Amino acid sequence: MSTNIQQQNYSKPLINRHYPTLLISLCTLFLFYKYLLQISPSVMTSELMTSFHLEGAGLGNLAATFFYSYFIMQIFAGPMLDRFNVRYLASGAIAISAMGTIIFANAYSLGLAEIGRSLMGAGAAFATVTYLKVTADYFPPERFAFISGLLPTGVMIGAAIGGGPLAKLVESTGWRHSLLICALIGLLIASCFFVFIRNNPKSATISQRKPTKLTLKDYLSVLAQPSNWCLTLYSGFAFAPLAVFSGLWGQPFLQIAYHLSSAHAASLATLGFIGFGFGGPAFGYFADKTKRPVLSMVLGGMVSLISLIIVIYLAPTLLLLSIFIFIFGFGVGSFMLGFAFAKNLNSLFLVGTVIAMINTGDALCGALSEPLIGYLLDLGWKGQQLNGAPVFSTHDYKHAFLILPVYILLSLVFLWLAQRLDKEQTN
Repeated sequence: MSTNIQQQNYSKPLINRHYPTLLISLCTLFLFYKYLLQISPSVMTSELMTSFHLEGAGLGNLAATFFYSYFIMQIFAGPMLDRFNVRYLASGAIAISAMGTIIFANAYSLGLAEIGRSLMGAGAAFATVTYLKVTADYFPPERFAFISGLLPTGVMIGAAIGGGPLAKLVESTGWRHSLLICALIGLLIASCFFVFIRNNPKSATISQRKPTKLTLKDYLSVLAQPSNWCLTLYSGFAFAPLAVFSGLWGQPFLQIAYHLSSAHAASLATLGFIGFGFGGPAFGYFADKTKRPVLSMVLGGMVSLISLIIVIYLAPTLLLLSIFIFIFGFGVGSFMLGFAFAKNLNSLFLVGTVIAMINTGDALCGALSEPLIGYLLDLGWKGQQLNGAPVFSTHDYKHAFLILPVYILLSLVFLWLAQRLDKEQTN
């Protein structure tokens, strides 16, 4: 009888071999939606400044309320996914983001807009963790680096639609109606999660067999690992330049510096996320082949640093500008390997918690950086306005963006520290 049971257990994954692909595809849609909402303020900066009577720091704070709630919920997202079912958590999280979008679109006071934006971030906090948790649970360990490297594909799609197409939609229908359409998209994705995901799938790998109970001590062991903190800071500083440039402030900078239309500037800024979408799997594949993920992360960091400096400070032609924005995002894609690095340092049963911890670095740096850039812009502002919204000069942007190359250098420092701590622990 035991032989029959064994044969049954090993044949079930074959019957359900397409289920992991379906699940990871839906997780990619969740990521698409997260980044569509995250970068949406970048294509409506002047409209939001006018509607809510904001200056640079005020707009940065409004956009960053997404990250404040994202950061808080990230603390709970990992442990919740380690204990509960993906179906209800993911569909509920997407629905919360969609409801926040509806509130934001109908807000006529700054306070209500911040509530809506906070709900967007609270739901979106589950996107990255869900994708990587599913990757760890449903795919072989040797494929984790590559499949986790595909995560930026969802980012790329969301950013591509949230750039030029959303900018054109805002121009034609207004920012409020555009966000209502985004809310409808979210409700459709939430419905897909609820309808197609099973409560107790039989195609999970061995990594889904949990111990009888995860204790508080287990969760605290993740926080007690110094290398986890270094990787958290690495992740935050490596990704923040892309989130700041392509996610909010790059579009108005390109519009002013290169005399472009809003839609054209948004499309160029989006190239950073498109490069990110290609860089993630490319660096993941390279790391799998060479077995040297840290080398891939260092190379990616150097590529993103050099290309970002060229984009901001060397004023290339439009063709070269497009190429270097793409290369900048491509290099940032290497930061995804930090999740694979962290996964290998910790218990497989706590992978959701570990990923959530690393991902808080992105939320924290994003929450601080967007208003910080706005504050630095306000410092150099000469009082010029257009339709009631502040207009910043190219010099103002270049001065404010000085912190972005510094971020990338700091990320490489923390990556070096994480590797050193890992070697010391191994020895």
